[in-house]
Amino acid sequence: MSDVPEMSDLLETEDPGFQQVLACVFGIQRHESRTYLTLLDNPGSTVAELADILDRDRSNVNRSLTTLMEKGLAERERRLLDSGGYIYQYTGTELPQAKEMLHDALDQWVERVHRSIDEYGADEE
Repeated sequence: MSDVPEMSDLLETEDPGFQQVLACVFGIQRHESRTYLTLLDNPGSTVAELADILDRDRSNVNRSLTTLMEKGLAERERRLLDSGGYIYQYTGTELPQAKEMLHDALDQWVERVHRSIDEYGADEE
């Protein structure tokens, strides 16, 4: 069984939680949605800091962050260190914007479903 919730999972749940909706609509795994929610509470975190908070391996956290950035749910900023070099800090997309993205994605999906329903059997008419 996949760790990515499917639309049927969402439809069968009477009262889905935000994390489940987030994972389902954006097609991300549950641990990625957990990473996003952790970023909201800890803006400007590094991979190492997130790995500690989430109790996950840094490479896994890094992959989650890459997915979140691809989905528009996180951003990365490079910060120069006084001692030389740099680190990356990550921040989650602000909740109101993420909610808007969810609504837009769901609205687009509903439109496609309605179109599919309306077009079914049109060739036979």
